[in-house]
Amino acid sequence: MNIDKFTIHVVDDEESIRKGLKASFKQKYHVKTFASAESALSEMVNRTPQLVLLDIGLPGMGGIEALEKIKSISPETLVIMITGYEDLNTVVTAIRAGAYDYIVKPLQIDALRVTIENALKTVSMRKEINNLQELYLQEKVPCFVSKSATVQEIMAYIDKIARSPDAPVLIVGESGTGKEIIAKTIHYKSPYYEGPFVPINCSAIPRDLLESELFGYEKGAFSGARSTGKRGLVEEADGGTLFLDEIADLSFEAQAKLLRFLEEGEFYKVGGTRPRKVSTRVVSATNYNLMEQVEKGRFREDLYFRLAVIKIEVPSLEERKEDIVPIANFFLNQFNTKYGKSFKGLSPAAEAALKNHRWKGNVRELKSAIERAVLTASGVLLEPHDLGIESGCKFTSNSRSVKIGMFPRLPDSGIDLPALEKHLIMEALERTSGNRVRAAELLGLSYYTFRYRLRKIMSE
Repeated sequence: MNIDKFTIHVVDDEESIRKGLKASFKQKYHVKTFASAESALSEMVNRTPQLVLLDIGLPGMGGIEALEKIKSISPETLVIMITGYEDLNTVVTAIRAGAYDYIVKPLQIDALRVTIENALKTVSMRKEINNLQELYLQEKVPCFVSKSATVQEIMAYIDKIARSPDAPVLIVGESGTGKEIIAKTIHYKSPYYEGPFVPINCSAIPRDLLESELFGYEKGAFSGARSTGKRGLVEEADGGTLFLDEIADLSFEAQAKLLRFLEEGEFYKVGGTRPRKVSTRVVSATNYNLMEQVEKGRFREDLYFRLAVIKIEVPSLEERKEDIVPIANFFLNQFNTKYGKSFKGLSPAAEAALKNHRWKGNVRELKSAIERAVLTASGVLLEPHDLGIESGCKFTSNSRSVKIGMFPRLPDSGIDLPALEKHLIMEALERTSGNRVRAAELLGLSYYTFRYRLRKIMSE
């Protein structure tokens, strides 16, 4: 293991300890010392170490609080706590807050050296696993092309939540926005990445067969059943991820069984009397507003809250127009290779037409338009007529038509657009008594886009 480049931060208010630890380990590691938690945290904003040796009894900000802040800045950084006395409650608190280990003063350098080496081996193993997961992603998940801040925020959020494989995830978005790609990304970034990814479209299976498809059945469970019985998709996904697309189409009977499985971690096959346990993460997706379905009595409220422990809203192309041209170019290169074509790109008119078009089918519709154009067009660049769209389209926002006459004319003196945006956002929050979800709906934005714009105006 090459550990020459590992960086260790020592945070202790005793100068003798700082100097002693630096002298002991500077030949093997990059060691930086700090007399306070505040100075160490300030350094971590710019550059994070692999390991921190952190004194619990620091003046000013204490060690436990500093530990929590370190883990929030860099969850991958390992922290070994230094304590003057072995108080069990303090040690338990530190371990629960994310400490890797603890050592007691007076420090035994040989024992500490072993602890540090073991910690850095853990860092190396995590790095190898992350590299392997990235290879899986490149090989098995189509690229989620995006320049928009909203989607970048979602992808950063996925990095955080994917490592907690027991928490169910609900993905919400219009049809064609890439919900299955998000689900696969979660799978291949999770500890289950080597296990199976099992998708099921709940709307494509007859309701009277859905329960047996999900949970399987015992032999002789019903007329026409296999004599050997059948494994269900929940069981097939053992050690991996079960992706339930169009979750709103589950029957109430299947909803009840799925809820039991999520709460108890066990299920019964159709016709079975013995509970079965599997280790499977459940990721579900829908283009419906499930809370509205709950209010209409079409979906169980308790199941909704269990599925939506983690909720991800995928914005439509209308909400991230800056992504349209990059996605189109991605598909253009893909279909050039697939069909042996050599188009150089999109004309300026085609780019304008793509941006102004209302993509009701989102990425799926855009992909089809590019594929059709590559197959049928001639020339060097794709033009608007090749794509089957016109450059002059009506402006829409979340499927709500906007008439030009409803806006005041732009005054000759111009306007302060950022100030206008801030005014509208604050008015929407005022009208909804601070409810950000409802405020986003008023402005025709996804929750993530609204949150990004709110943060932006508040930081200015």
